[in-house]
Amino acid sequence: MINMYEVSETNEMIEHENLDVRTITLGISLLDCIDSDLKELNRKIYDKITTTAKNLVSVGQDIEKEFGIPIVNKRISITPIALVGAAACRTPEDYVEIAKTLDRAAQTVGVNFIGGYSALVSKAMTVSDENLIRSIPQALAVTERICSSVNVGSTKTGINMDAVRLCGEIVKAAAEATKDRDSLGCAKLVVFCNAPDDNPFMAGAFLGVTEADAVINVGVSGPGVVKKALEKVRGKGFEELCETIKKTAFKVTRVGQLVAGEASERLGVPFGIVDLSLAPTPAVGDSVAEILEEIGLERVGAPGTTAALALLNDQVKKGGVMASSYVGGLSGAFIPVSEDQGMIDAVHAGSLTLEKLEAMTCVCSVGLDMIAIPGKTSASTIAGIIADEMAIGMVNQKTTAVRLIPVIGKDVGEMAEFGGLLGYAPIMPVNEFGCETFISRKGRIPAPIHSFKN
Repeated sequence: MINMYEVSETNEMIEHENLDVRTITLGISLLDCIDSDLKELNRKIYDKITTTAKNLVSVGQDIEKEFGIPIVNKRISITPIALVGAAACRTPEDYVEIAKTLDRAAQTVGVNFIGGYSALVSKAMTVSDENLIRSIPQALAVTERICSSVNVGSTKTGINMDAVRLCGEIVKAAAEATKDRDSLGCAKLVVFCNAPDDNPFMAGAFLGVTEADAVINVGVSGPGVVKKALEKVRGKGFEELCETIKKTAFKVTRVGQLVAGEASERLGVPFGIVDLSLAPTPAVGDSVAEILEEIGLERVGAPGTTAALALLNDQVKKGGVMASSYVGGLSGAFIPVSEDQGMIDAVHAGSLTLEKLEAMTCVCSVGLDMIAIPGKTSASTIAGIIADEMAIGMVNQKTTAVRLIPVIGKDVGEMAEFGGLLGYAPIMPVNEFGCETFISRKGRIPAPIHSFKN
């Protein structure tokens, strides 16, 4: 049980160190909405979401007021739409109609994002999968709240390079479709390897087919809390450093456990997991980069950065896993560029490059996240970057992801503005040597030898 002493202990963290519950995400299965008639399918989807999630926002607000814990976002994740729409959708345009329905349902219940406009194609693509993927640029251009993801690889199946190549083209097309908004559509599109079924964070959230009809997943965040705690152990050894991170992660995750339990009880929906990721925001003092610099780096990107991030990620997991009944999702430390002021400053200082970020993804929770690149970058180069990141996830048996934003009409040194939690980002240079011949090969990269464990 969580007692009020633990709640009061967090007051200082909330008031001065940017501690918050980043999101309550209500997962909703749409498998019982499947219908061969598109109009009827859309009606069922709208009714299921607006009925199941009708009290989500108000319950979140009540918990905020009662416990004094900021809950930044209330969101919904759904069954991957490529599965739900397969019987009714014959063209990409049919899927766009579902996207509009999802957007309308999200607006009705008052959530800021709905995730699950997704396809799972780690081994191969069905016609339905391909139609959904090809619909993504238009779907993101005509909606406000839709988030999309494509899982193109896994440790067990390898990497579907046909899907990787297509995703490179789709990222480019999504950038073009929203070029009047600094290619904002790409900020709501994630390409995954080893995507988890219970991730509450956007833009990659969806409800896996092994999940219940409805479930509450919570994502907590407290980079500022960890940074403040580490200030007290400057000059100390690694043992004190690690203990401090673990203890702080425990306290942060306990807040998430409290909110998850309350939301579950009040909504009458089972509790799923707490995702204990350190997710930064553009706010001053809410930065993962600043934690790494507090550990001892002059700037993020300096030699030692990957080791420092590995230490941070591991201690967050060790501390957080003891604080919740069920931990899941991504859980660790996020390193998005546009959403982290310290990362932005490091890019401006010249210490942080795309190649260094890729190295850091070997030990962090996700991957290349919210990185703005020149709008002229080719689809094959984007696909090559995706393939590299998928390989890291596949071989290391971890979740990796890519959220690249080729900002149409802008080049290295300019800025892209996304607004809100998505922040802003400097356009980063990309290696200009080509990989088109490699990306043009058909088929898939086989699973690594260590995947055969049955």
